[in-house]
Amino acid sequence: MSKQRGFTLLEVLIAIVLFSLISLSSVKILTTIIDSSEQGKLHSDRLSELQRAFLVMERDFIQITRRSVRLNGDAPLKSFIHTNESTYSSNTHGIAFVRQGWRNPGLMLPRSDVQAVAYQLEEDTLNRMHYVFVDAVAGDEPKIRPLISGVEKVDFEFFNGKKWVKDLPEEDLPLAIAIDIELNDLGLIRRQFLVPGLADPKAEDDQF
Repeated sequence: MSKQRGFTLLEVLIAIVLFSLISLSSVKILTTIIDSSEQGKLHSDRLSELQRAFLVMERDFIQITRRSVRLNGDAPLKSFIHTNESTYSSNTHGIAFVRQGWRNPGLMLPRSDVQAVAYQLEEDTLNRMHYVFVDAVAGDEPKIRPLISGVEKVDFEFFNGKKWVKDLPEEDLPLAIAIDIELNDLGLIRRQFLVPGLADPKAEDDQF
């Protein structure tokens, strides 16, 4: 009979070690792929959130109309755009105005086709707010739509035809409005929106 030989203990141990190393490497590669996929999805969802928000803002800003509003049943405000204490919540930074083009086919709904809109920073979320009726009465609560999360700071600038300024126009609308949003993950993002306003002939230093 021929003599048969098996694996030695050392050979078995070496095989186990090699198999373990290959398994650990495979698990690490798989974990890296899963983490990258999750990060990519989070980044994609974040960009989609910003794109949706900016589309909503653009739709509102390009349809700003020259109409004052009443807040909480008070007297009509003089200017067409309002910030900070003039908006719906006095403890946060934001901007408020009236836009046209709010669809109401055949006037089927008991409301106008203009809409009072505000953008407010509440804690770390930029919200879009509006009332069903343009001139809100005391006790009427606005409809709130969260737009962007993870917001640290919001600032606005106004283009008067010659330069960007911080002060609001008193008697008319600017030509454009810029919003600077400081995000906790992406840093500072600036978007500029055209507005159907009139230029200020006294402005200096064209910096658009």
